[in-house]
Amino acid sequence: MPIGKVKWYDAKKGFGFASNPGDADVFVGKNVLPDGVDELLPGQRIEFDFAAGRRGPQALRVKVLDNPRRKAGIARKPEELHSLVSDVMTVLESQVQPALENGRYPDRKTGRHVSEILRAIAKDLDA
Repeated sequence: MPIGKVKWYDAKKGFGFASNPGDADVFVGKNVLPDGVDELLPGQRIEFDFAAGRRGPQALRVKVLDNPRRKAGIARKPEELHSLVSDVMTVLESQVQPALENGRYPDRKTGRHVSEILRAIAKDLDA
């Protein structure tokens, strides 16, 4: 059985396509999904049997090999993110920059606090 990746799948329409190594993409209908699986996500690896159909290869049986995580939605509204950026700038200017100007790093607690805020901002901006 070949192993491919889901290119796209529309749960509302009930079908999608998966890559088929060395051959044309395979049609995947909802009727061939395993019990308990309602949709497939792009990039998800699947193993399948297929046969030639009128419009090209069609999956006959599908086995899901991995369950990729869905991307988290944007956690904060722009106004909240603006406030967060303002707060981190204030902390950087009042606590981090003075220490760096004096030739030392900020204390560990401040460093951790700032890095957590920066990670949260980066995560929201990347979403």
